[in-house]
Amino acid sequence: MKIILLGAPGAGKGTVAKVLTELDGSVQISTGDILRGAVQAGTALGQKADAFMKAGDLVPDELIMDIMKSRLQEPDCKNGFLLDGFPRTIPQAEALKTLLSDLGLALDMAVSLEVPREEILNRLTTRRTCENPACQAIYNVRSSPTKIKGICDKCGSKVVQREDETEAAISHRLETYNEKTSPLIGYYEKEGLLMPVDATVTDEVVKAIQDRLKDR
Repeated sequence: MKIILLGAPGAGKGTVAKVLTELDGSVQISTGDILRGAVQAGTALGQKADAFMKAGDLVPDELIMDIMKSRLQEPDCKNGFLLDGFPRTIPQAEALKTLLSDLGLALDMAVSLEVPREEILNRLTTRRTCENPACQAIYNVRSSPTKIKGICDKCGSKVVQREDETEAAISHRLETYNEKTSPLIGYYEKEGLLMPVDATVTDEVVKAIQDRLKDR
């Protein structure tokens, strides 16, 4: 499968992607992952990206697309890929369309995970993360709490609420998403690739995607 997962922060893109990759060997790809991978590998593109990130600047779209081109040609993408949180803007979507065409690839669909704002706030404000950089286990005080309050089950370190997961921070992230990324829904609808789906239950989302793929 070759799918783009669209959705606001907290919509469950990562969770859905993880389940889908286990079905047919497709790989989950996010901008952050490929940037970190290129930097850690010390590639020429990674070194360029690292310079921007160290300076606190956004990595230019042209450079991101060059790194994405390299990533999509790696052997593990032959079974398919799930683009998680990419593209983020219309220019990136246009560039991706050109890139895929150049590589002889075609998207199956762009899945828009639809989750009510209140549900997103509930999910993210109740999330807690292990502060140990080597662990980073994620919990939820509502649905999957630690066995001992405030202590990571895996490594015993303290679990904390990240600064970007307070209600104020999440509200700002949602505003940014609506301003810059949600227009992609209209873009992919015009492309005939959009599949909106109620994303409150992961298993139902996965089944809906599988059913759509079977109909293609």
